[in-house]
Amino acid sequence: MSASMLIEALADHRRRGFEESRQGRHTSFNSPFRAHTDLRSGHRGCYSLMLRNRIYYWLKPFVPQFVRTAIRRKLAMRLRKQIGDVWPIMPGSERAPENWPGWPENKKFAFVLTHDVESEAGLGKCRSLMELERDLGFCSSFNFIPEGSYRVPAELRQELTANGFEVGIHDLKHDGHLFSSRRRFTRHAAKINAYAREWKASGFRSGFMLRNLDWLHELDVQYDASTFDTDPFEPQPQGRHTIFPFWIPNPNGESIRHQHSPINSSSNGYVELPYTLPQDFTLFVLLQEKTPEIWMRKLDWIAQHGGMALVDVHPDYLCFDNAIAASREYPVDLYKSFLDYVSRRYNGAFWNTTPSKVAQFCAGIAKVPKPSQD
Repeated sequence: MSASMLIEALADHRRRGFEESRQGRHTSFNSPFRAHTDLRSGHRGCYSLMLRNRIYYWLKPFVPQFVRTAIRRKLAMRLRKQIGDVWPIMPGSERAPENWPGWPENKKFAFVLTHDVESEAGLGKCRSLMELERDLGFCSSFNFIPEGSYRVPAELRQELTANGFEVGIHDLKHDGHLFSSRRRFTRHAAKINAYAREWKASGFRSGFMLRNLDWLHELDVQYDASTFDTDPFEPQPQGRHTIFPFWIPNPNGESIRHQHSPINSSSNGYVELPYTLPQDFTLFVLLQEKTPEIWMRKLDWIAQHGGMALVDVHPDYLCFDNAIAASREYPVDLYKSFLDYVSRRYNGAFWNTTPSKVAQFCAGIAKVPKPSQD
């Protein structure tokens, strides 16, 4: 497949997802503590999307990284001109869940920091990122790939948790094939659960934000973080259109499997934590933004409506120590200035905690008996 054909195929993929986001923006959203599976536009569109993703991820290893980045950058620049009414803010996503009690300690909004570590280079920056956030008074989660291109030292996981940070699972191999078939997913879910037990991890996020929320009940996790309120730049671009966490009940109403972890079982349901701030890769690598102004503007809007500001920052793309940033990097000062902005403008008004604690809080709400509708 030529580069031009690949660009057009991916452009069509993004256009379809963008149109679905447009169509969904005025639809009502189920109570976030009784939400159902991923938004779909019919079986034909769902299978078409799966087929396009499957073809792309099979071709991906044969396309040089710089070519993939150039293609994605061109697509992102083209798409940005069409999505001003649904990104970075999706109108209607600010509506709070029914009977929403507000955040703990009467905080105005939640501020959740997450990090997906995608490479050996990113692994080497985790301590520096942890120290930066710790020195500024923040905590976060680090999601590692169990069977990717690197191995996670037990000492690093222990150091993170000892400092009040969290360790999560990021896919299994991060190759785009986790959801290619139910049989494959079930086989890999057993491995993911084994790593979750070993790492004492309670959260999961899939690679490339690919997802089937029904299948995730096979994982022994407390929460998933593979969705978003709005992000037309992703390969599965249908957003959930909310800036609040929501509950994913088991569609079967019972345990899918016979044995689950007594601590982190998603057999009855799990909490979904959508990211609600644009990913750093999108802003600074694809769109080549030079300031964190989009982050700040979106966070102000989330704070105004009492939602959850959750961001995914990859250590892989951060450039530390005033070095010259590579083509797929951006200065860490952009992230630091954003954290400084949050601390300065909203001092004492936000709840910064780990995703697992947000999930615990929301699961408690979800399990409160609902009044009869009769």
